[in-house]
Amino acid sequence: MTDDRTYAFRRATPDDLPMLRLWLAAPRVARWWDDEDPFDDEDLADKGFRAWIVSHEGRAFGYVQDYDVHGWPDHPFTFLPAGSRGIDLFIGPEDMAGQGHGSGLIRAFSDWLLAGGAPSVGADPHPSNAGSIAAFAKAGFQPAGQPQDGPHGRYLPMVRVARPPERDG
Repeated sequence: MTDDRTYAFRRATPDDLPMLRLWLAAPRVARWWDDEDPFDDEDLADKGFRAWIVSHEGRAFGYVQDYDVHGWPDHPFTFLPAGSRGIDLFIGPEDMAGQGHGSGLIRAFSDWLLAGGAPSVGADPHPSNAGSIAAFAKAGFQPAGQPQDGPHGRYLPMVRVARPPERDG
């Protein structure tokens, strides 16, 4: 079965901050997201990552950020080739969770990054977050090692790589 849903991604703006903070306060999100409030004007202007609002059928429902995995010293994904991107995300409204949107938006967003030239995309869900791990796996990510401890807590490294071009003949 294919997922025919389409997702729109637009850059997050300061006008989105109240919505993002509301979503982040939901226990389902706060359980897995860093304790620090990552959402202020300065964060959105940070050149180290890009923040996006995800919509489906005109309704904003998710947040995703991407960044250069080689942009920080000792980042856990520095084993990936230059140009690789890392992503973090969550679904905000409770009624949008558990509907398959996680794997759908992960696939759409990572497709876009790979089509834009990223050789691979890394993600670091918590090893106990079975729903997140399943969504990444359904979107084509595979574990790239055992669970590890990092600066933001425990994580399972997962990677999706660009497929090499098919050869003619």
